[in-house]
Amino acid sequence: MRTGRPQRSEPPVRVTSATDPVAAFLSAHAQGRPVALATSATAGAPRTVVRTTESWVSSFATVRDLIGLSAASRVWVPGPLRATMNLFAAVHATHAGATLVGDPSAATHAHLTPGALAALLADDADLAGMTVVVAGDRLSPALHARATDAGAEVHHYYGAAELSFVAWGPHADDLSPFPQVEVAVRDGEIWVRSPYVCSGYDGTPGALRVDRGGFATVGDRGVLTSPPAGARLMVLGRPGAVTTGGATVPVADVETALRTAASGDVVAVGVPHPTLGEVLVVVLTRAEDHPPVSAAAREVLEGAERPRLWFHVPELPLTPAGKVDRDALVSLVSSAEGRAGRLV
Repeated sequence: MRTGRPQRSEPPVRVTSATDPVAAFLSAHAQGRPVALATSATAGAPRTVVRTTESWVSSFATVRDLIGLSAASRVWVPGPLRATMNLFAAVHATHAGATLVGDPSAATHAHLTPGALAALLADDADLAGMTVVVAGDRLSPALHARATDAGAEVHHYYGAAELSFVAWGPHADDLSPFPQVEVAVRDGEIWVRSPYVCSGYDGTPGALRVDRGGFATVGDRGVLTSPPAGARLMVLGRPGAVTTGGATVPVADVETALRTAASGDVVAVGVPHPTLGEVLVVVLTRAEDHPPVSAAAREVLEGAERPRLWFHVPELPLTPAGKVDRDALVSLVSSAEGRAGRLV
């Protein structure tokens, strides 16, 4: 097995540090030059991913057809362009001749993280007739239903800065492999082979691994099933664990086990403990979820897997890229403000 490395004849264009990243990407594409993109650092330190522009552009027609994009579309991308999901959306819209807009009320299409979508719904925004593409984190069926009830057409995809598109569907519980993407799960890890995978890294290597057959992984965990309707991919997230009393508990397993009992978000984290090392904490965004979710924990989780503390926060803290900021969440629930939100 080898670590992915960029293969290029000239230095990549550092798109995400350019004054106009969209123009920089399209210029690099016209010149046939590779591009360097900073990752959003879901886990660990940020890395710089190198890819050919064609590894994005070759997916444009498929995405266009999936979301009904045209030159008449008006696309709202509120997140920072240093996040690859937002840069892709802006480049794709511009390449298609669509107009980028700064006001959601003027948009026909929007590209959001689940956190941004939840905030929009909390503000009672008018989503009637809008096509919303959600990525960057898990879109729950409950949040999908709230958005569709508000009149939006909702799409969700799973991918990574290194892999680009992997799976697409209405929400995280109904994802199918993206066209031209082969998906395999080996020992719980998601591996993909597609024309959309990056070339490697510029500088410090990251999570990407590529085998001799051309399959690549960034270490995300998942389950692949093949019901009659076709393959489905359940994404469990990056490896992450809480070590409590000498036992190691993968937080993704806890979250997956409890989400079916919740109407809001469920996030598991570890907070420092003087004798146990860490203690497992579950944070809910809806206080009314506590009885059914805690009952599910007692039913399906055992020993160290069972949360020892429960907290309610109205909104989860987010990174600048719109993903759940787990470090900030640990600080929050460890603080006096967090303790005030404890559910008992």
